[in-house]
Amino acid sequence: MTTIDAARFRWREHGGGDAVAARCLDFLTGIGIECAPIGDEQAQLLDGLAIVGGRLLIDPAIAVWPGDLLHEAGHIAIAAPEERSSLGPIGPDGGDEMAAIAWSYAAACACDVSLEQLFHDGGYRGESETLRTAFADQGYIGAPMLGYFGMTDPHGIAGKHPYPSMIRWLR
Repeated sequence: MTTIDAARFRWREHGGGDAVAARCLDFLTGIGIECAPIGDEQAQLLDGLAIVGGRLLIDPAIAVWPGDLLHEAGHIAIAAPEERSSLGPIGPDGGDEMAAIAWSYAAACACDVSLEQLFHDGGYRGESETLRTAFADQGYIGAPMLGYFGMTDPHGIAGKHPYPSMIRWLR
């Protein structure tokens, strides 16, 4: 899988800009989530991002929050392996949304992305501060779903490393 150059895209500086985006893109490529420029014909889920065919697509013309890369990649990562390659626009599903939030936090820890950069004020339907507080206080929303998928051990039992450490990044 080819690493994608963060400099080809526009990033919101308040979200960490090019430096955070480059770390996120390198991480995602390294774990097997393909990131590529978006085509004109592809619908966007968030401003500047889309999930098409199990790939995370980025619009080079729109300034994107780097933390949103991790959240949208979380949806790809938690998809069942047999569904991942055909994954398209994500519909509303509370369980999957919570799991993607938990996955994005674990990924943010691995990429050295702050809570403020991940749960930025430009997203999360006005609940950014609630999420920052919950995760800062180790109220790991969605982590039990990742445990159920065999991706982490939310409680650190059975000799495994506790969340946000991951046993594997893809379901």
